[in-house]
Amino acid sequence: MFGSSPAKPSSSERKILLEGRAISYTLRRAKRRTLGLLVDGRGLRVAVPLRATLAQVEAFIHEHGAWVLQKLDTSRRQEMERRLPLHDGAPMPVLGEDWLIRIEPGSNRAKWGERHVVLGLKPGADPSPVLERALRRRALEVFGQRLSHYGARLGQPLPPLSLSSARTRWGSCSRLSGIRLNWRLIHLPLELVDYVVAHELAHLEEMNHSPRFWAVVESLYPAWKSARAELKALGPTIPVFCGIME
Repeated sequence: MFGSSPAKPSSSERKILLEGRAISYTLRRAKRRTLGLLVDGRGLRVAVPLRATLAQVEAFIHEHGAWVLQKLDTSRRQEMERRLPLHDGAPMPVLGEDWLIRIEPGSNRAKWGERHVVLGLKPGADPSPVLERALRRRALEVFGQRLSHYGARLGQPLPPLSLSSARTRWGSCSRLSGIRLNWRLIHLPLELVDYVVAHELAHLEEMNHSPRFWAVVESLYPAWKSARAELKALGPTIPVFCGIME
């Protein structure tokens, strides 16, 4: 309508009944022409045009109900398979290699050993935050080294490095705030960490994904295509922590 201000994007949490199952979903209205569905570790998300009615949204979800339920079940199964039980002697990938978790009495601190990490825990303490802090410290150390290595090739001032916990992004780059890398990359092989570092550093030259950007990536990391494919394959296997020491 002429004279009215344009509607702004918005999101809300809703529920719908599919084959007798109550399914939660995030409804996002945005300036777009079509309706879309996405299922990932965060659940079901539905993107719709600003003017779409709730009846249209629910009809669209029901139309794809079998697909939604199948994807949700697959996502939950993958999440369960990724769960890392935190007990003494449990294996854990660090830079693509198997390390062991050792648990002993302590003051909720961790220390790194030869292919193992020791979690010194108070009685009844949850080991998850102790292990995460240890992995974050190791990630910051390793990522910083790789950033220095590839940054020297680029000939640009080294940007600040920080860690993120994003669920869907491995990294980000800003000329103002620097480079942020997902700390969970510490579980993956070093060559994949290198690819992500090279990718984000390349954004200092090209803040886009144009052919010029990929040319910069290739100058830093020639095997980027195979690394990108491997990262896509291994990303869903990164473990998540569960359980408290018994």
